[in-house]
Order: sequence, then C-alpha cells, then structure tokens
Amino acid sequence: MTRAILTDIEGTTSSISFVRDVLFPYARRALPRFVDAHAHDPEVRRWLDAVAVEAGGLCQDAMIVETLQGWIDQDRKHTALKALQGLVWEAGYRNADFTAPIYPDAAQTLHRWHALGLPLHVYSSGSVPAQKLFFGHSDAGDLTALFTGWYDTEMGGKREADSYARIAQAMGEAPNAILFLSDVVEELDAARAAGLHTVLVDRREDYPQPRQGDAAHGHTRVASFLDIELPLPSRS
Repeated sequence: MTRAILTDIEGTTSSISFVRDVLFPYARRALPRFVDAHAHDPEVRRWLDAVAVEAGGLCQDAMIVETLQGWIDQDRKHTALKALQGLVWEAGYRNADFTAPIYPDAAQTLHRWHALGLPLHVYSSGSVPAQKLFFGHSDAGDLTALFTGWYDTEMGGKREADSYARIAQAMGEAPNAILFLSDVVEELDAARAAGLHTVLVDRREDYPQPRQGDAAHGHTRVASFLDIELPLPSRS
C-alpha cells in the first residue's frame, strides 16, 4: 500500500521552461552583484571556496563567478552551484521579481493528498533551500506546509538507485511503500530498481511527443496528477 509520495519538481509539478527561461538567466545575471555584496558571509564563502577547489584552485572571486556562470550554461548539477543559485533566487523571490508556477492539477492533488494524511516529500536536483523557496513563493500560494521531507543531490544522483534507498531510509518507509513521480524516465528506472513504485508524468506542455510503449520503460504514464490512481498495491 502506498504510504508516502516522493515528487520531482521541474517537468512534474511545474514547467521545465520556468527553470530554464526564468531562474537560470536570473541567477546568471545576478551572481556578480550577489557575490560582491555577500562574499564574506560564511555560508556564501563556504560554497565559493568549494567551487574554487573544484575548478583547480581559483583565487579570485571574479574567476569563481565566471566558472559558476559557465556551469549554469552547461546545466551542471553541482551542489555548490545549486546552493548559490538558491541564495540568489531567495532574493529574487523576496523581492517579488517572479513567482514559481505550479501546474493547477498538481497543486489541487497535493492539497488533496495532504488532507488525506499522505506524507509528501520532494526530491529535486535543486538544493533543499531552493525547493522551499519554490513552493513557498508559488503562484498557488505558500505550499511548504504540505510537505514533510525535502531531499536534493546530497542524497546522491537522481539516476542512481542508491539515492532512493537512502531517501526511503531517511523517510522511515519501506521502498515499496513509496510512490515516486518524475518526468525523467531514467530517474524512474533508478527508483524502481530501489524498490519504489513509479509514475511517469508526461505533460504535453513539456513533452509534445507522448512517451508511450517502450519509451515509458514500463512505468505507469499519466499526463496530469489528476490521472494518478491511489492506493497502489505493495511491490513484493
């Protein structure tokens, strides 16, 4: 029986284009000014130093910023980049420079599951602070109270089965009691290998060519959260 939901964000609860077309360009533009103003803050310095080491021992903040901007252009999934982007986005959210779009069917279903007492958790490549900012400043209002747990790539890569095993352990649930929702088939493959139930969220807004048959790798496919049928039987 499904006892908890684990959901991706980008392409699942929300559009892919928002991150690509709004958040990433905003962070790229704002990083130089942000680093100039906050380079001596301990939390910011921690991540800047991590980037400097990763890039071979950079000694100037301007060079670190250039490296970070290059990583943004490459869509690199680096924990330090995600953390710094989250700090930059926090300022943008608080200044109301943008709000995070949530698909109406996702917001409606998340509210319904929460009302039924089903624990909701997030697993995204974006940092946990960035996840909380996203759901805290959404166009559906502050949704953070709906969620019980938040997980990012510090748990491991999203295409690695061990990451989902660690998350299940952190959640205190058997893997076969968890339903993972994502738009990325390879992430679902990894979750299934760890014993989780899986649903492919295949939105026409994000994927004009429906992924059916072999393209879905055997995962249950839906085009909307409203199509997800619970409860699911336990996987033996």
